[in-house]
Amino acid sequence: MLHLYNSLTNRKEPFQPIEPGKVRMYVCGMTLYDLCHLGHARVMVVFDVVYRYLSASGYDVTYVCNVTDIDDKIIARAAQNGEEIGRLTERFVAAMHEDSEALGILPPTVEPRATGHMPEILAMIQALIERRHAYVADGDVYYSVGSFEGYGRLSGKSIEDLRAGARVEPGEHKRDPLDFALWKAAKPGEPAWDSPWGRGRPGWHIECSAMSTCALGHHFDIHGGGADQQFPRHENEIAQSEGATGEPFVNYWLHNGFVRVNEEKMSKSLGNFFTVREILARYRPEEVRYFILTSQYRSPLNYDDEHRDNARAALTRLYTALRGLPDAEPAGGEAFVERFNAAMDDDFNTPEALAVLFDLAREINRVRSEDPVLAAGLAAEVKRIGGILGILQDEPDQFLKGSSIILRPTAGTVSVTGGQAVVSLEYSDRKIEEMIDERDGARKTKDCAEADCIRDELKAAGVILEDGPQGTTWRRA
Repeated sequence: MLHLYNSLTNRKEPFQPIEPGKVRMYVCGMTLYDLCHLGHARVMVVFDVVYRYLSASGYDVTYVCNVTDIDDKIIARAAQNGEEIGRLTERFVAAMHEDSEALGILPPTVEPRATGHMPEILAMIQALIERRHAYVADGDVYYSVGSFEGYGRLSGKSIEDLRAGARVEPGEHKRDPLDFALWKAAKPGEPAWDSPWGRGRPGWHIECSAMSTCALGHHFDIHGGGADQQFPRHENEIAQSEGATGEPFVNYWLHNGFVRVNEEKMSKSLGNFFTVREILARYRPEEVRYFILTSQYRSPLNYDDEHRDNARAALTRLYTALRGLPDAEPAGGEAFVERFNAAMDDDFNTPEALAVLFDLAREINRVRSEDPVLAAGLAAEVKRIGGILGILQDEPDQFLKGSSIILRPTAGTVSVTGGQAVVSLEYSDRKIEEMIDERDGARKTKDCAEADCIRDELKAAGVILEDGPQGTTWRRA
C-alpha cells in the first residue's frame, strides 16, 4: 500500500484517495520570467515520477500544474527588458516546454494560466470578503490572517512568532503586518483588470487557490511543490481556499527538498546557478533525470561533477545489460517487481527503486548465456519499470554509442543553439565502425601491435571496445 509523507502532519500516512480509483493532484508550476534552473528541474522530475507511478498503479490521475504569467517579478523583468509582458511570458513558456520535453516530463492533464482564471480569482476574493476573511483598503484587498484559526499548521509557525518579525511596507494599508494582498490596485504602466474594488491585478497566492479549486474542486487529494513554497505560499493557499469554501482543501501535502551545488546553496550571487539548458549542454537529459532520482525527493540534492558522472556510469551499466537482447514480454522478474513497488510505495523511495534495477541487471548478466529467453524477459521488465521512472527507454546502442551525448572530444567542436546541442566529431559512428573492421583484419593476420594501436586510438577518443562471442561492440565512455 502506498504511504506518503504528509507535510501537514509531518508523518508518513497510508494514501486513501477521496474518490476510489481516482487521484486529483495539483503542483505549483513556474513563475516565468527567466529560463528554468536545476531547482525547477527537480520539481518537474519528482512530480512527473509521482504522476507516472500513480498511473502505473491503476489510478485515474488528473494532474494539474499551473503557469504563473502575471506577478511582480514578471512585471519587473518585462520593464527591465523593455518587453511586453505577454511576449515575455510566451517566450519563457515555450522555453519551459522545451526543457520539460527534453527531460522526458509527461504533459500535465491541465496547465492553467493565472491570466486565464480572472473570473475565478475575483469570485474567490469576493467570497473571502463576504466571510470576513478579507477586507478592502484603498483599492487593495488583504487577507486577514488573524481571522483564520488554523493559520500556521502547515509550516509549524505560530502567529505570535510571525507577527514579531513582520512589518508593514510603505504604501500598504494592512490592519495587521501578517495580512497579505489578494488584490493590488492598478499602478501606472502595469497590466490591470476590472474588479468590484477598482482596476488592479491579483496577488500571487490567490492565483493558485483559484486555479486548483477550479480544476480539481474545493477538496482534492495531493498538492505538491518545492520546500521553499511551504511558507508562505502554501500556508496562504490553505487559508484562502478553506476560508472561501468552508471545506477542507488538500489531504496530502508533498514537498521536495532543496538543491545544493557542491554542498552550497544554489544562488546567482555565489556563481553556482545553473539553468537546465546549461546542464543539458554537457549531459544527456536522461543522465540529469537519473541524477535527480538518486536522492529521495524530500532529501537535499547535491549537484557536483562526481554525482553527475556517477549517473552517466550507472546508466551505462544498465544499458549494457540490456544490449543485444531481443524484444520480449516482461517475464521472470516478479520478485524484483515486488521490491520495486515496495520501494515506490514507501513515499517514492527512488534510490531503493534504482537499486532494484541494478539487481535485475546483474541477474540478466548471470543468465544471459544459459537462458537467453529469461534474460530477454528480464530486460523487458527493466524497461517497463524503468519507464515508470522515465529512464531506460532508448535503444541500448543509441545510448551507448552516444548519438545524443555531448562529448568533450580531443578533436571536433560543440555548439549549442536554442538549448539543442550540435556535435561535430572526427570519430563519427561510421569512422569507428571502419576502424573496428581494420582491427578485426589485423587480429586475423595476427598483427597484434596494429590491433592494439587501433584500440588505444579509439580509447583516447572516448570509444570503448568490448569483444565477445558475437564480435566486437563499442560504446562511448
